[in-house]
Amino acid sequence: MIKDQMIGVIILVASVAGIIVSAWLAVAWAMVVLQITAFIAVAAVLGILAWIEWTMATTPPRAPLEPGVPPTR
Repeated sequence: MIKDQMIGVIILVASVAGIIVSAWLAVAWAMVVLQITAFIAVAAVLGILAWIEWTMATTPPRAPLEPGVPPTR
């Protein structure tokens, strides 16, 4: 459990540092940071959609259910 807590603390510190760096960059180079952020957001959404569609396209169909005796309780 201690290892999980350390990973959580590391992720928390990295997230806060990322927020601070992002805020500083937004003040220093506002337009470039906004363009890069928008590109990453759109690319991430489209990448996830492409992955889902690839999975749907390459997954074989399920075997049909055979009629049989209904299960009893």
